[in-house]
Amino acid sequence: MQRNGSIIAAVLAAAIGLTASGCGSSSDAAAANNGNAQPESVEVTTAKAVIQPIPSYIEATGNLTSDANSDVASTIAGKVVQVNFDLGSYVNQGDVLIRLDARDAQIRLDQARSQLEQQQRAVQQAEANVEQAIANLRQTQARLGVSDGETFQIKDFSQVKSVTANLQLAETELRRAERLLETGDISRATYDQRKAQRDALLGQLDEARSNAAVAIRAINTAQSAVETARAAANSARAAVGSAEAQVRQAEKAVADNTVLAPISGFISEKSIEVGEYISPNVPNSKIATIMRTSTLRLRIDIPEQNVGRVATGQGVSLQTSAFPDRSFAGRIVRISPGLNQQARTLTVEAEVQNVDGLLKPGQFATVRITQATPEPAVMIPAAAVRADGDINRVYVIRDGAAREQIVQLGLLEGNMIQIKSGVVEGETVATSNLNLLTDGVFVRQ
Repeated sequence: MQRNGSIIAAVLAAAIGLTASGCGSSSDAAAANNGNAQPESVEVTTAKAVIQPIPSYIEATGNLTSDANSDVASTIAGKVVQVNFDLGSYVNQGDVLIRLDARDAQIRLDQARSQLEQQQRAVQQAEANVEQAIANLRQTQARLGVSDGETFQIKDFSQVKSVTANLQLAETELRRAERLLETGDISRATYDQRKAQRDALLGQLDEARSNAAVAIRAINTAQSAVETARAAANSARAAVGSAEAQVRQAEKAVADNTVLAPISGFISEKSIEVGEYISPNVPNSKIATIMRTSTLRLRIDIPEQNVGRVATGQGVSLQTSAFPDRSFAGRIVRISPGLNQQARTLTVEAEVQNVDGLLKPGQFATVRITQATPEPAVMIPAAAVRADGDINRVYVIRDGAAREQIVQLGLLEGNMIQIKSGVVEGETVATSNLNLLTDGVFVRQ
């Protein structure tokens, strides 16, 4: 608040200087320079103290901090070959900060990619083998009249079925011939002929069954060849997956040799140069610190008696010693759940948009938190206040004489200023020639 008083005093001094130069006469100046003689009366302009509603606020102090602060380090060890930033540089998220020597990592990546290409060719060959094995199986099935999933048995083989049918007929004919031979109705030669036909068909059945067994073995072999080819293809695909993982790992190793900015902001600390060897295992191995300042956090300490007067969403205004004639706006967004037990203060955080980049993290600020309800205040023209260092004086006109009053100043609203103590509503104050007034001097209005 003392710094705010100095700011107001500077404004008042400028206003009073202009008033004195415009309203003081040459005779007054001469009288002032003539042995410090006081005039019998001083001509002044006056104004009455009035009650006006002014914004109500809580005064507090705060510190500015960055919205985000990131210490950047490398995840791998290596020799620095390129540095793309310096202290105070602005970097965007994803910008390349440094590059390490990546030649070894690149060689391993090339080897991994070559191995992957070999495995991919092996997969192509294995898949071609599967297609060929399936084609062979289809040919065998078509030749034997067998469909996928169908169980093929020897008795179902066409040659076996044909010979079996003929054999059954021959057996029937042979039994009939036996009966006729016994009755003498046919000759022995005819019976022998029937028996020879039956025996020949038995031989043909054995041959057909043998052929069927060979066919079954051919189908089984073809099916086994398909399964073997598919297993080989699956193994080749698995090898490709492993090779792809090795490529990704090698690509990451190459990428890790480039350190990118994790956030956008200004470089507040630089601790690396080209040619240095860095290692993440070394303590304090950071290469830079990035500070985001587009939005700043204002940490405000609220006295215990004002805790109930703050809430999220309230607007705040702040001033810093670097820019005493400028106010910056913000809004409370976070409130601590408890008080600081030593200081008996509540910490709240406001966000301040730092569009022009004038505010810096670490600056101290005087803060006003605006309240929803205005309060009545005694107001007088700012020109009525005479500032001498930290002391502010007002000359109240009573019975034609100026009476000096030490006042406590409050909020400056346009050309009017709040008087917290020293002047009451309705009193008349001098607004010109304050440099010629002393306590008790007579005035003319």
